[in-house]
Amino acid sequence: MLVNYNHKLSSSFSFSSFVLASSWLLSSFFFFFEVTREDVLCFREFTLEELKRATSGFAMENVVSEDGETAPNVVYKGKLENHTKIAIKRFSRMAWPDPRQFLEEARCVGQLRSKRMATLLGCCCQGCDRLLVAEFMPNETLAKHLFHWETQPMKWAMRLRVLLYLSEALEYCSNQGHTLYHDLNAYRVLFDKDGNPRLSCFGLMKNSRDGKSYSTNLAFTPPEYLRTGRVTPESVVFSFGTVLLDLMSGKHIPPSHALDLIKGKNCAMLMDSALEGHFSNEDGTELVRLATRCLQYEARERPNVTSLVTSLATLQKESDVPSYHLMGIPHETEAEEEQPLSLTPFGDACLRLDLTAIHEILNKIGYKDDEGIANELSFQMWTNQMQESLNSKKQGDLAFRSKDYTTAVDCYTQFIDGGTMVSPTVHARRCLSYLMNENAQEALTDALQAQVVSPEWATALYLQAVCLFKLGMEADAQQALKDGTTLEAKKTNRR
Repeated sequence: MLVNYNHKLSSSFSFSSFVLASSWLLSSFFFFFEVTREDVLCFREFTLEELKRATSGFAMENVVSEDGETAPNVVYKGKLENHTKIAIKRFSRMAWPDPRQFLEEARCVGQLRSKRMATLLGCCCQGCDRLLVAEFMPNETLAKHLFHWETQPMKWAMRLRVLLYLSEALEYCSNQGHTLYHDLNAYRVLFDKDGNPRLSCFGLMKNSRDGKSYSTNLAFTPPEYLRTGRVTPESVVFSFGTVLLDLMSGKHIPPSHALDLIKGKNCAMLMDSALEGHFSNEDGTELVRLATRCLQYEARERPNVTSLVTSLATLQKESDVPSYHLMGIPHETEAEEEQPLSLTPFGDACLRLDLTAIHEILNKIGYKDDEGIANELSFQMWTNQMQESLNSKKQGDLAFRSKDYTTAVDCYTQFIDGGTMVSPTVHARRCLSYLMNENAQEALTDALQAQVVSPEWATALYLQAVCLFKLGMEADAQQALKDGTTLEAKKTNRR
């Protein structure tokens, strides 16, 4: 992937050198084109056979869709060979007729990483089959906890937390360019092993032929969608308002009926009777105000998601109490957790978030893990673009060694954007430079790209772990650390 850049260009030139250079340039061009156009994201494509094994042949007992096997697109739970628990959404055969469109959308959604969302881990596009693979959320949906609770209704503090986390998830998506979320409802909010609410990633996928943007009753559909058939960012806010009503009332009340109650000053009838005496009038009044704004008929009169986050943050109660405690669900104790990994020095530095130690390790490793042609090329056919890329990389390396991380980012970016060669090490070094500059989200993109270029490279997974720790995604970080440790052990055993 990356040639030896420390060679000196010779003034001699031979036909064999020209052939070698031309072949290398051509292969580098096509390799780079393939990586940047098709695999910009570190997104795994599963085979259908893998997913069959994970679900025991898509067995009925693994169906977790609220409507079982009668759902338009059935969701299964499963477990991969590395014991990772997953949720698999299987679309009907007529969905997504264009496989390229399906893959492009899935990869785009798979780039998102937020502790407020269930991450899309991969997909399967094989023959007529279209499947999405996401993190498995073991503690059911918001609909289950609100409408079909068994032992206790959801506490007021937890309902407020759900609203805040959901608004934060939508704000994150919007900031990442995903302003549309399709059919937001109580079934799209899931609870992870710690009882924290997360937004399903499936609603970000939009171009399914057989799916509708709104599968719920028309009474809950944004007015502009009924008029135009189009979803807008304001439509998402309207749907957020319907979820807000669900949380206030503990019932699925049509927005028009709720607004009539509010206009008639019968707000007390909107509130869940099971929570009587557990919330203040001020809190109730503020939620009614927010619901009214979200459910405005005119889309332009609705608030944006950032203002929702701001409003809801001030209402939070019992913020120091874990979600699993508020939800009253079992939680694993430290004794039940997995034994700690036997980490290498690199893995240990990542677990400790010791960026200085990681810098020393990357400096020591150099470029020896970059695979590809490393021959001395003696020819004079270098293009200006090639020479500029090499100079950018050299300047980036000098800045990286001297800990001038801002300059390193700029120089490595010039090298990457030049498009003539690909190097996982350059992505790894830019990743650490971003981390040193407190830019974990950009760093994660580089760590993911390094894995695209070199799928069996433990360093890429180690750096992903650091980025995910920095982003507060503890479970994902631990998994990346575990996978990196496994890869490094395999490499050591092969020696």
